[in-house]
Amino acid sequence: QVQLVESGGGLVQAGGSLRLSCAASGRTFSSYAMGWFRQAPGKEREFVASIIWSGSSTYYANSVKGRFTISRDNAKNTVYLQMNTLKPEDTAVYYCAADYRRIWPRITVADFGSWGQGTQVTVSS
Repeated sequence: QVQLVESGGGLVQAGGSLRLSCAASGRTFSSYAMGWFRQAPGKEREFVASIIWSGSSTYYANSVKGRFTISRDNAKNTVYLQMNTLKPEDTAVYYCAADYRRIWPRITVADFGSWGQGTQVTVSS
């Protein structure tokens, strides 16, 4: 089982940027597909982005495509989510997720077996 710790959330004005980080420990990080999800109050957790274990393939939700970028550094056991041109509707708790099964793509909550505790992102208008 991998342990995940997110950081980098905060309050930002619309149009601004944030970079989230997710540090992983436990089993071999480079074997894991990684993902970012978010959950706004009263809504279900939704997919944001995912990246394959090698970093060679990524997927994005349509709502963030062109604004957010997922990346990973396997030497640092860390996955990132660079968020640009933030909008108030991006406000949510953002969760990092991991899964070791060699199946790709992974874009649903059920596709991931390990989760972090979440980090709050608030975008003011």
